Amino acid sequence: MSASSSVQQARQALGQRLRDIRRDSGLSARALAEAAGWHESKCSKIQSGRVMPSEADIRTWTAICGAPGQAADLIATARNIEGMYIEWLRLERSGLKRAQESVRPLFQRTRRFRMYQSWVVPGLLQTPAYTRAVLNTIVSLRSAPDDVDDAVAVRIERQKVLHSGDHRFAILVEEWVLRTVIGTPDVLIGQLGHLSTVSALPSVSLGVIPLGSPRGSGWPVESFTMYDDAQVNVELVSAHLTITQPAEIAEYSRTFSELAGIAVHGAEARSLITSAINALG
Repeated sequence: MSASSSVQQARQALGQRLRDIRRDSGLSARALAEAAGWHESKCSKIQSGRVMPSEADIRTWTAICGAPGQAADLIATARNIEGMYIEWLRLERSGLKRAQESVRPLFQRTRRFRMYQSWVVPGLLQTPAYTRAVLNTIVSLRSAPDDVDDAVAVRIERQKVLHSGDHRFAILVEEWVLRTVIGTPDVLIGQLGHLSTVSALPSVSLGVIPLGSPRGSGWPVESFTMYDDAQVNVELVSAHLTITQPAEIAEYSRTFSELAGIAVHGAEARSLITSAINALG
């Protein structure tokens, strides 16, 4: 599932609820538009999800349809949709450290983590040198404030969750993640050695999806992390997408299970890590 389609589905669901309210009132789209002083096409665009209604639009819609009591819930839904898609520049405007700290409460309350990464080693399994290389790339690409050292310290501190409480981590990475040099070859060699060590922790299940593995229709194009069955965070080039709708979370859960089914684990996964280290000389 792409990020844009996920947000669009949420907008369409909101539009469907507004359409049902209008139909229950017995009003046509034209009659509602006339009463609200809108162009008739505005109603159809809202109902189809092509236009996101403002809070004032929602209050007007429900009042005309005789359902003002539903306005508060619909406005809360609209605010959640708007919050789903957060530009990286907005998230990182006050510095990379703040972006790293923002997820701390989420990590503390989550018990079951499921992570799929298609481009880098997941943050919880990174070495300080690898993290620094990743964050330096972000600073360069996005012109984010350069507080990399502070951000690295926060991310490494967060890794204590691997050794505390009853947290469980199921982590999947593509094999090409093991072979993509971020920083320098020496940084990657150190990272791969650490990855092999961490994969032996009782709380961690590491799967590597071998190059050339046949793919099903559910193969994602984005990396994502599942926090219990409550939330999915999706990493995009330009934004950070938060998903909380149960049906969409279930779709990511199915996709994760499909990917886990084609991944190798245990000794086979560590063999692929060793092969990647050897390829670096």
